[in-house]
This record gives sequence, C-alpha cells and structure tokens, in this order.
Amino acid sequence: MLIFDLDGTLIDSNGVWLEVDKTFLARRNAPYTQEYYEGVAHSILQNCAVFTKEYLRLEESCEEIIAEWMELAEGAYHNVPLKPHVRAYLDRCREAGHRMAVFTACVPEHCQAAMAQHQLAPYFEQVIYAQELGVDKKSPEIFRRVAEMLGVKPRECVLFDDSLAACKGAKAAGMTVVGIRDSFFRGTEADMRELCDRYIESFGDLL
Repeated sequence: MLIFDLDGTLIDSNGVWLEVDKTFLARRNAPYTQEYYEGVAHSILQNCAVFTKEYLRLEESCEEIIAEWMELAEGAYHNVPLKPHVRAYLDRCREAGHRMAVFTACVPEHCQAAMAQHQLAPYFEQVIYAQELGVDKKSPEIFRRVAEMLGVKPRECVLFDDSLAACKGAKAAGMTVVGIRDSFFRGTEADMRELCDRYIESFGDLL
C-alpha cells in the first residue's frame, strides 16, 4: 500500500500556509519565528489553534482563530499546482496495480478542492484526514491505525511525506518511508536524509 501525504508532497501548497501564518501574525504585530513554525507545522488545525492561542496569549477562541485562518486561505486550494512529476508517478503506480491512499493533515474541504482541481481522486482507494481522527501525523500509533483502516500491516506500507515528524512516526510504526524535498522545510533535509529509507528531490527521481 502506497500512502501519500498531500500538502508539500503531492501539491505545492506549503506556501499557502506560510502566507496565512505571516498575515495572521502581522495583524497582531507578532513576528514569524522558528518557534512559531515548529509549533504549527504539519499539525491539524485544532492543535495549531491551541498552540497559537497560548503562544500569543490571545483572547479569541480557538474556533475564531481557525475561522480567520480559513478566511485567509479561502480559494487558495483551487489554484495550488501539483508538485513536479506527481501525475506521471501516480500513473505508473496505477498501471503497476499498486494500491494507493492519501493520509493528510490538510483541512478536508481544502484537500477536496485540490484533488478535484487536479482530478486525483480516481488514483486513491481512500483519503484519510488526520483532522477527522483528531490527531497529528506524528505518533507511531496513528500510522498503525491508518494501516488498519486500509486493511494492511504497517510493514506492507510505503509512506511518502515531506514532514520529518510524520516520517519519524511512520518509520517507528514499521512502515517504509520516502522523504520528499520541499523548499519550505530545507532545515530538516539532513535529518530526513538520515532517517528515510529514501529521500527524493521530486517524484521524477522514481520514474
């Protein structure tokens, strides 16, 4: 079973959230720092909102924070491009008979918009949302749960992801891990290369 992340792996969307974060912080005269990035990167919105509320000591509720983020990101996923060579690789995997699924921390409506824009749904048996499971893509247990939902064992899965934390969790769960380079997370590249079973610049490396 091939399991693909969405943001930063199949679609080039990490820049959307960078701009959302910077705009949100600028409205509150707060700088975009490494500490803030580490607190929100690759997390589900609920956990990002809890962190942001505490980090900035905001009076707004988590629901209000999420609503502002959604407003800032509105429409962006209708125009986000695929990352290089994604469709060619998915076509090859489908022709080879590989089972494929998506496991993403992306907001469901954003994911659905991007997948509809690029007609990706036919490639995948299932799309699993970390947000609906209520957990971040970090712990080995969540990757074991995803494998169970897909009817396979972790050792039968290959995860494709640009997040170091997700790759660590999947690796600890017993999955094979392919790290995807994304320019927004250059700081983790050395660790990704050391951890992952394979690290690629783009899906063109696998063609």
